[in-house]
Parts: sequence; C-alpha cells; structure tokens
Amino acid sequence: MKKQFLLSSLMVLLVVFLAACSSSESSETEAEAEASTGSGNESETTDNSESKAKQVVTFWHSMGGAGQEALNAIVESYNSSQDEIQVNAEYQGTYDESLTKFNAVAGSDSAPTMIQTFEIGTKAMINSGQIAPIQEFIDADGYDMSGLEENITNYYSLDGTFYSMPFNSSTPVMYYNKDAFEAAGLDPEAAPETFEEIIEANKAIAKANPKMKGFALQAYGWLWEQLLANQGALLLNNDNGRSETPTEIGWSEEEGKSIFNWVKQMVDDETFANYGTNGDNMVAGFLAGDVAMFLQSSASSRDVIDNAPFEVGIAYLPHPEEKERQGVVIGGASLWMIDSKPEEEKKAAWEFMKFLQTPEVQAQWHVGTGYFAINPSAYGEQVVVDAYAEKPQLQVTVDQLQDTKSSFATQGALMDMLPEGRKIMETALETVYNGGDVDEAYNTAVEQFNAAIQKANAARGE
Repeated sequence: MKKQFLLSSLMVLLVVFLAACSSSESSETEAEAEASTGSGNESETTDNSESKAKQVVTFWHSMGGAGQEALNAIVESYNSSQDEIQVNAEYQGTYDESLTKFNAVAGSDSAPTMIQTFEIGTKAMINSGQIAPIQEFIDADGYDMSGLEENITNYYSLDGTFYSMPFNSSTPVMYYNKDAFEAAGLDPEAAPETFEEIIEANKAIAKANPKMKGFALQAYGWLWEQLLANQGALLLNNDNGRSETPTEIGWSEEEGKSIFNWVKQMVDDETFANYGTNGDNMVAGFLAGDVAMFLQSSASSRDVIDNAPFEVGIAYLPHPEEKERQGVVIGGASLWMIDSKPEEEKKAAWEFMKFLQTPEVQAQWHVGTGYFAINPSAYGEQVVVDAYAEKPQLQVTVDQLQDTKSSFATQGALMDMLPEGRKIMETALETVYNGGDVDEAYNTAVEQFNAAIQKANAARGE
C-alpha cells in the first residue's frame, strides 16, 4: 500500500510540475503531461510506435461458405502477425454483385482498397480507369512473379504487365462415382477421356442402374469455354483478344458445334441429367447417386469428396476423340488495387497481397478450399503432402493444370463483354438440353455473341 501511495504521489507531483511550466495552451500541456507520466518522458511518447494507429486496408471479396471461413482465418493470421496493418475482409455477395457495388462507389471514400473480381472481369477493370496495375508495385519492390504458377500468371499478364494479383484460381475437372463405375463393369481407375468414351460409359451405367443417368453438364458458359479451349479453339479472334481488340468469335463451327452435338447425343440416349443452370442441384444429384459423372470447378473437390457416400474419382476434362487434349483455362478471381486510395493504404494492401502468395498461406488455402496454390512451392508443405496422402484425387486437379499446353487458347480470352457472352451460350445449351435443334441454337448463339462483341466495341468508340 505504501508503494502504491508513493507512486501515486509522484505522478501527481509530476503533472503539477509540468502544468506549472506550461504556457497559455493549458489543455494541450495537460495531455502531454499525462502521456509523459505513462512513458517516463516526452521524447519517448513521440517515438512510441505502439501509439501509432494501424493502416486499415478494406478488402472486398466474394468468398462464401468454406472459402469464406478459410479466407477469414488467413486474414486473422495476417492481422495478428504484425502491428502495422489491419485488413478488414468484407463479403460483398457474388462477383457480379460486388462489381456492381464497386462501380457505384468507385472514386469515392466508400471504395475499398482492394477488390476480388472474377477472371472475365479483367478487361472491364482495366478499362474502368479506377485501378492501379500491380506491376507498379512489382517494379518498385523488385518482386519476382516468375516463382508463381505459370499457367495461372499467363492469364493475368497482358503485354508484359500484371494488372491484378492472382488469388483463388481453379479449373473444371470431371467428377465420377467409382462405385457406379464398378457396378457397371467399368474400370473405376480409368475414367473416360473423350466425348465418345463418355457416351459409351453412359450406356453401361444406365444398363447396370436404369435409375441413374450417366452424365451432367451445367448450362454454364464457363464450362462451355473450357471444353472449347481443351480442343485448342479460341473464344475470340485476334489471339483471344490478347494481340488486338476482338471483332468476332474465334472458334470454328466444327469446334463450337462439337459440344452441342455431344450433349444432343446424350439427351437422345436418355443418359443425360438436365439440371439447367443450377450447379448446386447438379452436385446434390451426384451425391444422391442420381448421376454418375459431371463437370465442375476443381474448387469443389474437397467438398464433394468429403460429402459423398461413395468413393469419388476426379479426372481431366474430356475432349472430342479427333482432337488432342490441350488443357484448361484458369478460372476463379484475382485481387485488384484501387487507384484512388492514398499511397500508404495501397502499399499496405500490397504487403497483404504478397503475404497471400507465401507457400505456407497458399498451402493452407489449397487444402482448405480446393483452389490451386498460386505459389507451387506450397505443394511441398507438409499440410499438402498429408492431404494428398489422404485424398489423392486433390492432386489430379493440379496435374491437369500443370499438364496444360500454353497457347492463346488456354491462356484465356480478354474482353469486357465476356459475362454477356457466357449468358448467351448458357441459353443455347439449355435449348439443346430441352430438345431444341442444335443448328438453330448454335447459329443463334453465334449471331448474338458477335453482336455483343460489336456492341461493346461501339460503346468504346472502336
């Protein structure tokens, strides 16, 4: 008690002494005196880093479910690893919803520091005039992007410039029910590789279990684009929009119509499961044993494997037998820096972007979600090695990406009308799913796709 009383007395005396030495700015002096009491002297108060507020980075994202949980854990880990930057991760709905919100506040104080945007939003973000290319930060920092996964960075590099940082990247794979394969007399370790082999496998599955359909393909423009690229076909002319602005579609009638004819054959055989545009229903149908095979993002792999009451196989994307497999185009999203924010805020966001690319973080992200590791060194981390030992199917998704042949086709298309183009192809696919004429659906889609390209160019005065 004596010590406490003595300490209190000394503190009061110190405050009185400092107050007596003050000028007419008494309120300011009292604040300084109180700060000095806590630290011992005024100079230490001025240099005390603990009193410095953290630089806040507002991060808009579109990750839901397990992806959001994994992302929140990473953000929390980063915030607790240092005391200079505070990242606030804020969910904004789907990619489309998030982009709409961003366009409404772009250039204002309400805009985020960084935003996650899907890959087909790349050209729209570049054309917006609202972003700072991360190449500026790469150059200033001497950051080496060559250590990241080449088949991912290829998509986000345009004319030698990186505009955004790859983050959650995925490609489609084929999921199949190994138990259903075995029951149908098919080799569960050798999935069909071509359109034609899938048609034949469907027949065997239907014969073994008349209640089960062989194959499902969500009416999703992204999946149609991937089946096109796997044939080496371009989505847009002018090297998929990477050499010059596109003026029309890039694929041939043979390439584009092959996908429609393949689906039509399965519809006619009554081995096709039609879930329309609803990917969730398609996955649920697979888990319930209603369909034996389907195509979907590799990011779903962990969830599908964990929830299936049977052994799940994962295989490469199929292709027509007369075409050599070329590989897949990276999907998912990347992180964009917003130009209107203060320099210190952008530098803080850049530090967080670099943190996300470290092997340890990427290993955690890959295992927790099924998305690829942007930094391939992550695959050597023990957490990934252990996950592959338990679920070897996860490695197939990575193998398919790394086996992809680099070309303009697999590098992916760039244009601001791609979201509209996807909707056009989805309508065409649904027409065929519901028994419509292939030629009519295909020709209408091509006409509308070209019109969308021309409209987008006209809007930009090109």
